[in-house]
Amino acid sequence: MNQMAQCVTKVELSISCENLIDKDVGSKSDPLCVLLQNVGGDQWAELDRTEKIKNCQKPEFSKKLLIDYYFEKVQKLKFGVYDIDNKSYDLNDDDYLGGVECTLGQIVSSKTLTRPLELKKGKPAGKGNITISAEEIKDTRVVSLDIEAQNLDKKDFLGKSDPFLELYKQSEGGKWQLVYRSEVIKNNLNPCWRKFSVPLQTFCGGDFNKPIKVSVSDMDDSTSSDLIGEFTCITAKLLEARDHLVEFECIHPGKRQKKKSYKNSGIVRIKSCKIETDYSFLDYIMGGCQINFTVGIDFTGSNGDPKSPDSLHYISPNGINEYLTAIWSVGNVIQDYDTDKLFPAFGFGAQVPPNWQVSHEFALNFNPNNPYCQGIQGIVDAYRQALPQLRLYGPTNFSPIINHVARFAAQSAQQGTATQYYVLLIITDGEITDLDQTRQAIVNASKLPMSVIIVGVGNADFKAMEFLDGDDGVLRSVTGEPAARDIVQFVPFRQFQKAPREALSQTVLAEVPKQLVSYYKMQGWAPVKLPGAKQE
Repeated sequence: MNQMAQCVTKVELSISCENLIDKDVGSKSDPLCVLLQNVGGDQWAELDRTEKIKNCQKPEFSKKLLIDYYFEKVQKLKFGVYDIDNKSYDLNDDDYLGGVECTLGQIVSSKTLTRPLELKKGKPAGKGNITISAEEIKDTRVVSLDIEAQNLDKKDFLGKSDPFLELYKQSEGGKWQLVYRSEVIKNNLNPCWRKFSVPLQTFCGGDFNKPIKVSVSDMDDSTSSDLIGEFTCITAKLLEARDHLVEFECIHPGKRQKKKSYKNSGIVRIKSCKIETDYSFLDYIMGGCQINFTVGIDFTGSNGDPKSPDSLHYISPNGINEYLTAIWSVGNVIQDYDTDKLFPAFGFGAQVPPNWQVSHEFALNFNPNNPYCQGIQGIVDAYRQALPQLRLYGPTNFSPIINHVARFAAQSAQQGTATQYYVLLIITDGEITDLDQTRQAIVNASKLPMSVIIVGVGNADFKAMEFLDGDDGVLRSVTGEPAARDIVQFVPFRQFQKAPREALSQTVLAEVPKQLVSYYKMQGWAPVKLPGAKQE
């Protein structure tokens, strides 16, 4: 079992660019870098993205891009730099400043790679270039910090300052390298920034005597930013805030030289600084966590009559349709993480024999007391047998089946251990009726050990499905309650019709490891069995 862990190495990529082309009239571009990985053919799945930096042609991004490095796969990567002009998460409506394609092997073997940016193959993006440097993350410890400041100098002529925080570590050559940049707090001389965590490796390379520079600056929209003040100390000094508050004077070097009476430009208070362990998806899986897989299939009338070749439920002469392909490709990956290989499978939106009542959660094998199918093949067989016995009907209600799985997830959450996680795959033609109830069901489920994957079949407009996939902001219930974490991943099947079979499952399941870890982290639960370590 331990062999498996050895293959996956986490690699952290730092990105900077120079000489970006200007797309904004009257100001510089607001760049962001996105990392995509090839999932077969010309299909690309987003892995991660940096933050956006305002008005900058030479950005050094603070957010590092994380990727699992597999020696045995050629991992084709694409880095795209965009000028972000709006609030939407989607990059299609933003200006493309250029990109570069390479493999992860090329990056790790050269450690730092600088390449010219191209608008398309062979067409350079002006003089723009991108530098990608890789660091293997061996240490799973993170430094968690909670920082505030008091009595900062007022920098703005009219209002108070808009302070943000930056932490730098000293590299071998003595250069300061950005480790973390906080959010900006508007109009506040006593800011309290959001708590944050930085991998110990990134923070100080694990060396507690390494100097760290902490600077506080005022974000100014017209220009970039003004330094309010800074201080330098070793990591060990910050860690004294494990059990009590530690204060530092925030000094502006220029002011200190000019004025004899100068004291400081404010006080930075480290409310807490401690080292914690960050567990990975594999830590949980190898620590004994099972993934329980449930399937929900849409049998509503909008799919079309299964006997007619243009129906989404029509089984072609070679025995397949989009529903079956989705079950196979997602199920094949997930079944490895479930020891009993018994998968509950349900249908919704059909009239069910013998009394032809419409049901929004009926067992695919018509046995409500034992809806489990043996293996993925069992789900496929149950689907084939049920199809001719059902009358496709409506409406299309998702919430009953989400709430059904949530009841099981809630039961296992009461054990208080990282042992059971639930993944619900809903395959649908996308015409949802109970959007409000479904939003509430997802918000409730976001507090439980479960994820929802929605695969949209056919050519419908999937706007509602994309709305449920909270990528472009936090999903909220009708009453305004936000989801505790993002648990929905939506993928339209039509994007994968020509791609190899594993492309669909890789994209659909890409988020599940992050979602599983985010739940256990939110609960503060360590893996049940820690590899080679004593239980605390």
